Amino acid sequence: MQELYPVVGEQRFAFKTSVGFIDHIQEFLGAILSSTALVIPPFTLLKENMISIIDFLEEYSISRLLAVPSMIRAILPTLQHRGHNNKLQSCLKLVVLSGEPFPVSLWDSLHSLLPETCFLNLYGSTEVSGDCTYFDCSELPRLLKTEEIGSVPIGKSISNCKVVLLGDEDKPYEGEICVSGLCLSQGYMHSSIESEGYVKLHNNSLCNHLTNDCGSQLYYRTGDYGRQLSSGDLIFIGRRDRTVKLNGKRMALEEIETTLELNPDIAEAVVLLSRDETELASLKAFVVLNKESNSSDGIIFSIRNWMGGKLPPVMIPNHFVLVEKLPLTSSGKVDYEALARLKCPTTGAQDMMQSNGTNSLLQNIKKAVCDALLVKEVSDDDDFFAIGGDSLAAAHLSHSLGIDMRLIYQFRSPSRLLIYLSEKEGKLREDMQHNTTQKLDHKIESQNGNGLVSRTVPLHSGVTSGPTPSKLQCEKNNSPKRLKIDYEKFSPKRMKENKLWDSGFSQIQCAFSRCNKVHSPESCSNEEANREYWSLEIPRNQMVSMQEIWKVHMESCVDASPLVVLKDSKTYLFIGSHSRKFSCIDAKSGSMYWETILEGRIEGSAMVVGDFSQVVIGCYKGKLYFLDFSTGSLCWKFQACGEIKCQPVVDTSSQLIWCGSHDHTLYALDYRSQCCVYKLQCGGSIFASPAIDEGHSSLYVASTSGRVIAVSIKDSPFHTLWLFELEAPIFGSLCITPSTQNVICCLVDGQVIAMSPSGTIIWRYRTGGPIFAGPCMSHVLPSQVLVCCRNGCVYSLEPESGCLVWEDNIGDPITASAYIDENLHFESHELLASDRLVTVCSSSGRVHVLRVRPSILSRDSHDSKVGEITRMELQADIFSSPVMIGGRIFVGCRDDYVHCLSLESCR
Repeated sequence: MQELYPVVGEQRFAFKTSVGFIDHIQEFLGAILSSTALVIPPFTLLKENMISIIDFLEEYSISRLLAVPSMIRAILPTLQHRGHNNKLQSCLKLVVLSGEPFPVSLWDSLHSLLPETCFLNLYGSTEVSGDCTYFDCSELPRLLKTEEIGSVPIGKSISNCKVVLLGDEDKPYEGEICVSGLCLSQGYMHSSIESEGYVKLHNNSLCNHLTNDCGSQLYYRTGDYGRQLSSGDLIFIGRRDRTVKLNGKRMALEEIETTLELNPDIAEAVVLLSRDETELASLKAFVVLNKESNSSDGIIFSIRNWMGGKLPPVMIPNHFVLVEKLPLTSSGKVDYEALARLKCPTTGAQDMMQSNGTNSLLQNIKKAVCDALLVKEVSDDDDFFAIGGDSLAAAHLSHSLGIDMRLIYQFRSPSRLLIYLSEKEGKLREDMQHNTTQKLDHKIESQNGNGLVSRTVPLHSGVTSGPTPSKLQCEKNNSPKRLKIDYEKFSPKRMKENKLWDSGFSQIQCAFSRCNKVHSPESCSNEEANREYWSLEIPRNQMVSMQEIWKVHMESCVDASPLVVLKDSKTYLFIGSHSRKFSCIDAKSGSMYWETILEGRIEGSAMVVGDFSQVVIGCYKGKLYFLDFSTGSLCWKFQACGEIKCQPVVDTSSQLIWCGSHDHTLYALDYRSQCCVYKLQCGGSIFASPAIDEGHSSLYVASTSGRVIAVSIKDSPFHTLWLFELEAPIFGSLCITPSTQNVICCLVDGQVIAMSPSGTIIWRYRTGGPIFAGPCMSHVLPSQVLVCCRNGCVYSLEPESGCLVWEDNIGDPITASAYIDENLHFESHELLASDRLVTVCSSSGRVHVLRVRPSILSRDSHDSKVGEITRMELQADIFSSPVMIGGRIFVGCRDDYVHCLSLESCR
């Protein structure tokens, strides 16, 4: 490479790569061996603010840079903002990219900004001394005239390296990339794995090869597949291990096949990821049964039920195809392409259903499933949980069909549910069809003494007309992490306009989480955290819009809600994703402070301990992690017996952390002594965060069984004060009204119930659909409780009486809580209090901002009480509850990003 790209004249290299990555050797030795100046940037600064690398490169006139494409993509918006006036055009001679696929679109953007810079794309691994192939991007325009490719080729072999493709004879220009030559390492420290990665190959076993003869017959199998282009260059096309991603979960198809072949009825099995005409992904299993097995429809149900005890629901195939034998290639291997082209009907019971005259009922069931999952279409045999259903969606489906939720788990496909319901009397079927098509009146009930008084409340239609938007699958992005910061929207000039985010938080220490929950250290009161001396006003008639400030890639779906913490004049955002990554991010800039990988996927929100020294987060493996606030290092972890999706809460008086689990247990944990001090069985899984009434020294917890329990936490040992069984599961976190200390519970059947500290029901309100998120209350809207419903409506209720204040339909289902901005408001007018801003996120991916009047007069019309002022649509579903502070909205999304949006004045 030195011969092809020599160091000419006075040049400078940058030494910015961590010594934990092999690329640092090229940076270091490349400069030492060529007697070139090596400039070492401040690593701490680069880690805190990746954008600063641009100023470093310009200041020191760096000539050569090694980087991964994701880093270049992160700084690209800033480069584009500076345009053609940047100093890099004259000083940066060579950019070497490696470590991950290099998109052609990224090269095109870079080439237009730095037309005189040479870009190289290198490929390799640690086993081959870092790199073994290279491609000079100056050849790309010529190559694109004859080849349709989405990524830059990895090119030809470097001198003293031999690169070959190991594959089938019927595909002579495609196979696994194998490397030999002087670059090859001697093997692994543990010889037990050497035989798997290092093999001896003969020329007659090779499809084709790119070679500079160097003799050795020992090759390293990279596990990567490549294809040779007509130019002789290689292009990377995928991995050997057939790992796929479905509904946010990464899985190996081989693992599913191995499990299937353990079934006594199955001789052979192959599983493929298939897509229909709408690009909806699903798993399809091709099964060869044993000769003695019965090939009736019942065998598929039997296999599915058997797999339910072996694998997670998402790994159970959606479709089963019974075949007599599997197609093979000429070399005797399974022909996956032939299977993918195979047109075979899936085993089902559709003919039997139609002959029984139940097709109308089947369509009602399938429509209800589509509504619950936000997909366009499902098949008769689709497993509800395998195609993306979870307990929340099951609750919505059971509510829509008017059946017991347990039936969804027992009869998991539309066809099986139909068969069960068809066995019941005709009246049951008629009632169910009636429930799925008729719009009901919704009632508010207030309990005074022993009598119930009801009045009818009109309700707008919960869903807009037209087709249901299709769910964006989480498998679309398998690339390594990327960080995108929009420099133009996040410029110093723009930030100076927002004095609150520029300096208003300097003396504040508190944590903000979903539902307007604010936690302060024991030495700091919540009033101090909430005071409006650090607030901003918007002119009363000012028009506003919403812009994206930054977004950070989390590698998988982000269903968790953010935790925003103000500490030591900095603003931190903590959030996790399905990829198991848990990140600490600078909430102002979007740069990464630190990140760590947990043992299971993350769907719950984090919390800080009482003294803000640690962050607490749970995962699907049932572990609750206590991480150092500043570094993310593990301080302690607690193992529960089930998944943890519940956000922990902290009791500042005792410094205990309370958290629930799917194992039906509420735990009280002393993080200082690192032990569990109390357990409480709650009769069902705990999704909802407990609520603590500090005035009464009481804690309230709810479960999916509908049980609400009050616990006295004043003195140890703790004890139960009362227990109340409500009519439906509770998924949303509980809320305590400040004036009366009543507990607000939102039930999945659409009821909102207020209970007194003594355990009696004060009032009930029935909404128009299921509720999966907790209520929202704030001191800036003291006379309103905001409840979001799956029917697309936001309800404002009076905390003391439960009367409806206003109702607003945003047009799409909502499964997350609202958030009230306590720091940004419209200026007051005469005797009227300031209008407040509320953000609501729909499941379809829209972020809405509502303008709400705090003091409501009975003569006010609906339009004067609430109205939408702006909205923005993200690229995928939103199940994360937002946090809104000073006009900035933080929210996770199923596009694999956590987003920071900002309200801006329209001039």
